Amino acid sequence: MKTITGQKFDEERALYGSRGVHLKGCAFDGPADGESALKESSDIIVEGTLCNLRYPFWHDHGLQIADCEMTELCRAALWYSDGIRITGTRMHGIKALRECSDVTVKDCDIVSPEFGWSVKKITMTDTKAESEYFMMRSEELRFENVELKGKYSFQYIRNAVFENCRFDTKDAFWHGKNITVKDSLVKGEYLAWYSDGLTLINCKIIGTQPFCYCKNLKLIDCEMIDTDLCFEKSEVEAVITTPVDSIKNPLSGCIRVPEVGEIILDDENAKGEILVGNVSRENTCCCA
Repeated sequence: MKTITGQKFDEERALYGSRGVHLKGCAFDGPADGESALKESSDIIVEGTLCNLRYPFWHDHGLQIADCEMTELCRAALWYSDGIRITGTRMHGIKALRECSDVTVKDCDIVSPEFGWSVKKITMTDTKAESEYFMMRSEELRFENVELKGKYSFQYIRNAVFENCRFDTKDAFWHGKNITVKDSLVKGEYLAWYSDGLTLINCKIIGTQPFCYCKNLKLIDCEMIDTDLCFEKSEVEAVITTPVDSIKNPLSGCIRVPEVGEIILDDENAKGEILVGNVSRENTCCCA
């Protein structure tokens, strides 16, 4: 592997088509303002490098990025690439990751609207993110200890597991399928509308009008705080351990809750069962 140390590149396609290159302490920056520095490259290691120009990592195969900085000017940094590992890196350009596969992100700081669209097979751990439309239409997600702040996150995702995460994001999980969330905080308005196959286990859910128009929704030993007009027109099996402000017209299934401020049943098609009282495994109606 060829090692390049301490160099600055600003021309168009500066290292186009590189094979087996290790960049250390370099910079993609300068007055020529060139783009696509490492396009169509493979077996690349980029370490301690400043990325201040557009589209540096497109159509790459086998890419390791460690302790780097992608600035706001580093737009659309990684597209159409695979075999990617990103660690200890600031990813602060819009649309930083798209149409990629086999991606690992660890200990990173992400500030990137429209991050992670149409990604297949991504693992993210120990990372903080701020984004709008985060991870839209992505598949095979595995997140652990991820903190997210944003809006419209995880829309249309498929086959995902989230553990020990903190999500403060409006409209999360809309139209998502086959999603499991464990031991996590999920805060935001209108959570998970139109989802299919969403399961939450030992989670804290905060915000108005969650879980409407859902199919195959399951909540197991979850807290619900400041949640009103829940479960409208949803197929739901739920064991909730805290009082709920209001429940409206669940379509089918069974909801066990210790206390509810208001039950609204003004739709003749709402056949879901709501059992109010002590929640325990001995008298649970569902999710056993």
